[in-house]
Amino acid sequence: QVQLVESGGGLVQAGGSLRLSCAASGRFVSINAMRWYRQAPGKQRELVASISSGGSTNYADSMKGRFTISRDNAKNTVYLQMNSLKPEDTSVYFCNADIRTTDYYTRGYWGKGTLVTVSS
Repeated sequence: QVQLVESGGGLVQAGGSLRLSCAASGRFVSINAMRWYRQAPGKQRELVASISSGGSTNYADSMKGRFTISRDNAKNTVYLQMNSLKPEDTSVYFCNADIRTTDYYTRGYWGKGTLVTVSS
């Protein structure tokens, strides 16, 4: 059974930094794209950043220059380095990945999320 487990959330003051991690475990063939989403209370889940298996990255406009997504394929882990955090970055951050579990089947998996709270 494939699992994604996030870690690294917590409470930080505005202007501070946090690094989130998300590790995939279980039986699978490979991991394609990996993504970070976030969802603030009362709001829809939004895409923060994505990274392909080859390392190509994309960011939501509001995160460009502040957040950096990276991955370690040997560890099946994706990271999100968040700098210059703002109170409006307060959200639950979710990891998502397209995981190939057999030669012919790929599906998306979600982690349970990690809470990031930015105080003013």
